[in-house]
Amino acid sequence: MAGKGISMRKTKEILRLKFVNQLSFRQIARACQLSKTTAKEYVERAEKVGLTIEKIQTLSEDEIEKLLFPESGATPSSRPLPDWEEVHLELKKKGVTLQGLWEEYREQHPDGLSYSRFHELYQKYSNTVDAVMRQTHRGGEKLFVDYSGKTIEIVDSTTGEIQQAEIFVAVWGASNYTFAEATWTQSLPDWIGSHIRAMNFFGGVPALIIPDNLKSGIKKPWYYDPDINPTYQEFASYYQTAILPARVKKPRDKGKVENGVLVIQRWILMKLRKRRFFSLDEANQAIRELLEKANARPFKKLPGSRQSTFEEIDKPALLPLPAQPYEYAEWKKARVNIDYHVEFKDHYYSVPYQLIGQLLDLRATSKILEIFHRGKRITSHQRSYHKGKPTTLDEHMPKNHQFMKWNPQRFLSWAKKWGDNVEKVIAAILESPKHPEIGFRACLGVFRLGQKVGPARLDAACQRALHCHSPKYRTVRTILENGQDSRPLPMQEENTTPSHENLRGSAYFQAAAKGEEYANSTNNGNLTETETDRDDKSTPGAGKQCILPGIEL
Repeated sequence: MAGKGISMRKTKEILRLKFVNQLSFRQIARACQLSKTTAKEYVERAEKVGLTIEKIQTLSEDEIEKLLFPESGATPSSRPLPDWEEVHLELKKKGVTLQGLWEEYREQHPDGLSYSRFHELYQKYSNTVDAVMRQTHRGGEKLFVDYSGKTIEIVDSTTGEIQQAEIFVAVWGASNYTFAEATWTQSLPDWIGSHIRAMNFFGGVPALIIPDNLKSGIKKPWYYDPDINPTYQEFASYYQTAILPARVKKPRDKGKVENGVLVIQRWILMKLRKRRFFSLDEANQAIRELLEKANARPFKKLPGSRQSTFEEIDKPALLPLPAQPYEYAEWKKARVNIDYHVEFKDHYYSVPYQLIGQLLDLRATSKILEIFHRGKRITSHQRSYHKGKPTTLDEHMPKNHQFMKWNPQRFLSWAKKWGDNVEKVIAAILESPKHPEIGFRACLGVFRLGQKVGPARLDAACQRALHCHSPKYRTVRTILENGQDSRPLPMQEENTTPSHENLRGSAYFQAAAKGEEYANSTNNGNLTETETDRDDKSTPGAGKQCILPGIEL
C-alpha cells in the first residue's frame, strides 16, 4: 500500500494521468475517486524524488513505495481531510451531529483538524452542495458510454431460435456524435471490444471515458471509491486515456449518454423493429446505415449536425490511436498451491516453488499467460486450453525435494492411514505425471473426500477405481457421488440372468466384430461365463463395471 486506503495501482494511475495525460488535479481526483489534495501530494512527492513515468515502469511496487514514502508508515498528508460528501450525508441521519462526526474523525486521525477548522471547511463545502450549473464540454474531452437497455432480435437460421443482442452506445460530450453496435452480451470481452471498435470509428481517443457503473467495467461500484476492473484500467492505459465513472445516483453525470440512448432507440431500433436479422453482422450493418443518417441529421435549434460538429470540435482534439489495437487480456488473482502451480480456466501453470502460498496476479491473453508478484512479472507461459492438465517449467522445480515441506513420501504415509486401496491410488497418482508434485493437488483432493465420507467408503471407492484401471481423483469422486462404492465389484456379483436360447451375450458381439459366425464362438448356443456381464434389470449396476460418468478410462 502506498498510503492508507490507496493501492499502488491507483498511485501509478495518479502519476500517469498527470505526467502523460496532463490532467488537472481536480480531474485526477475525480478519475481516481480521491481528494484533490491527495492527488497533488502524490505528484509533488514524485517530482521531488525525480520519479518519472519511464522510471515507474522499471521499478517494483516496493521500490516505488520507498521512494514516495521513505518514512515508515507515513501517509501522504500529516493532516488528512475528511470526505466532506460523506460528512454531509451522515448529518442527514437522525441523531448525528457535526461535533460527533469530528470526534470520530479525530479518533482515526489524532493529529487531524481542530473542530473550528473542521467546522469552517464543512461550511464552505455545504455552501456549494447541489449548486446546479450547465455542464460545458470541451472538444475531444469526454466520451460517455453505456448500454441501451433495449435489445435487438437475432434469429438462428438453423434452429429458428430468437436471441436478444445488446446495444452498446458511445456519445461525445461536445458534439453528441454517436457510435452504436450490437453485441451478444454485456460481458467484459464484449465491453472492451465495443470500446476498441468505437475508437476506430471515431479515429481517435478521448481524454476521459465516462461509463456508468456497469459490472463489466467497474469491479466494485461503491459510491465513494469505485474499483475499476483491471482489464478496463489496462485498456485505458494502453490508449493513454482515463476512466471517470459516473457517480452512483447522480443522473447529471451521464445525461449525455442517456440522450444518445434515446436517439438510438427512437431513430434506429424503432425503424428496425419489423426487420428480421439472421446474424450479428447483418444487424450491425443495418445499424451503421441508420447511424450515419442520424449523425448527419441537422440540429433543430443549433447550426450543423452531430457529424459536422464532431469534425469541427472533437476530432481535432482527439488523442492519436496506437499503432496496434489493444489485445484483450483477462486479469485474475490466484494463490500458489503446494504443487507450485496456479490455476487459470481449469489449467495449471507452474511458478518458482519459493512462491508457494503467495497471492499472484495473472494476466491472460488468447496466446500468453503472464504471472506477476507485486507488480513484477516473474514468468510467462503459452496459453493452454486443456482442462485439468499442467504446464510445468523445469526451472520452477525445487532441486532437492528433501528440503520441501511436501514430498511423495509424506503423501504415501498419510495414505496408509486410510487403507491399502487408498495407498495404491495415491501411489498411482504420484507416478503418473512427469513430476510428482503435479499430483500433490489430486492427492489432497482424495484425502478431502475421505474427510467427508470416512475411511471405509474412501477405501471401497479406491478399490473400484483400481478395478476400472482409472486410479484418478476424478474417478474416486464420481464413484462416491454415484454411490457405487457400496455396490459389489463385478466379479463378486451374483449371476441372476436366466439362461435362454434366444439370449445373446458379449461373446456374440465380439465374434461379430471379428467377422466370425456366432455358432463358432459359443458352446452350442449356451451362455458362457463372460455373458454374466449383461446389464440385467434384476441386478443393479451390472454391466456398468467401469463406465463412470465424466471419466476417461
